[in-house]
Amino acid sequence: MRLALVTRAVHRAHMPQSSVNPATGDVLATIADHTDEELERLVSRAARATRAWRDTPLAQRTAMLRRVADLLDAERESLARLATLEMGKPIEAARQEVAKCAGACRYYADEAPAMLAAERVRRDGHEDGAVHFRPLGVLLAIMPWNFPYWQAIRAAAPALAAGNVVLLKHASNVPQCALAIERLFTTAGAREGAFTTLLITSSRAGGLIADPRVAAITLTGSEGAGRDVGARAGRAIKPCVLELGGSDPFIVLASADVETAALTAARARCINNGQSCIAAKRFIVHTDVFDAFAERFTAHMHAMQVGDPLLDATDIGPLATATIRAEVDDQVRRTLAAGARALCGGTVPAGPGHYYPPTVLVDVPRDSAAAREEVFGPVAPLFRVASADEALAVANDSAFGLGASVWTTDAGEARRFAAEIESGSVFINALVASDPRFPFGGVKASGVGRELAREGLRSFVNVKTVRGSA
Repeated sequence: MRLALVTRAVHRAHMPQSSVNPATGDVLATIADHTDEELERLVSRAARATRAWRDTPLAQRTAMLRRVADLLDAERESLARLATLEMGKPIEAARQEVAKCAGACRYYADEAPAMLAAERVRRDGHEDGAVHFRPLGVLLAIMPWNFPYWQAIRAAAPALAAGNVVLLKHASNVPQCALAIERLFTTAGAREGAFTTLLITSSRAGGLIADPRVAAITLTGSEGAGRDVGARAGRAIKPCVLELGGSDPFIVLASADVETAALTAARARCINNGQSCIAAKRFIVHTDVFDAFAERFTAHMHAMQVGDPLLDATDIGPLATATIRAEVDDQVRRTLAAGARALCGGTVPAGPGHYYPPTVLVDVPRDSAAAREEVFGPVAPLFRVASADEALAVANDSAFGLGASVWTTDAGEARRFAAEIESGSVFINALVASDPRFPFGGVKASGVGRELAREGLRSFVNVKTVRGSA
């Protein structure tokens, strides 16, 4: 019966997952998917672990997270190299990702006791009840490849601290990173079944969402994946957090420090080879500073070092797959055909690897591909606006609403844009970044719910009211 729930949608042989180096095309490893029988065993094991992990003292759960952090620090170089080999991010960025994961584990080890403490409610000077925060059970985490450690650990750390157990369905092109994460939690002393990596295709995840042993779902992925997972979770009446795509505006107003803004803009666009949901993707610049910004920004983009991601000097490595590069190239071609001009880049280079050059586009029509779609590569469309009002209108004229970066030295403008931009976060004179201390997520097509901070931990707990006395 339960095996049927897990595998109902799939009746075919399960293909192995391939780990392919996007810089060379070499196959690094081929790892077999879990069979139906193995999947059933792992899901059953996770379900059995829920009570034991829930009843494990919080101090022991947080101590486990501290040990994971220590392992991440100790193995930073090897873990970073593995991520670079599997998905192509520059090695220094990979080191920083591993370090950020360690910081998140320590953050929840420190803060979870306060986040999970019962909140007493008083009336007329006397306690009238309390609100308790109890784990839901099995959390299915469906995670992408672009930050193979961070995306998974930022979901798992608060969930495990709260007493949930985690099933990780990671992207099929980073199976070695996925298995490394499981090893970290197991080595750190998580109870058997508390954290499990499932080697399955996305098509098999639908059955898991419907499985009654799975209590909740968290997804980081595309808008299409979010619609599918959200619909399935809704039919099963299960909570879900959806962290989806973004087309973040980077707004440069007339009073901005243009040089600093241009340098930061290049970094913001090329984070993770441009493959980040919170990378700046639409550059909205006041006409008074447009030409100066465009010149400086293009110079910084052109100066980015594209090459072997294992070299410390490399700024931009290959895109993760040939399909992603083809999609980026198609979006650029359609935008150029609509009337845009390329100040740099814009063509696929010859040679091995899935490389795409830093590209700056101007005269971009506001209904073109680069304006309306999320471009997952180092491509920057620039939009000239005549006023702060127009900048705000263009920023909000998007299906997405994840983050925004606003550059101004006018305090009034800063307050206005912070209040009126339709996004989950706004950064003033800084690039958008996630931080364990602050809730992270978006509005509109960028998703539902929040990760990180207290809000992220409480996304997957039973907020239970207890009143009365015996």
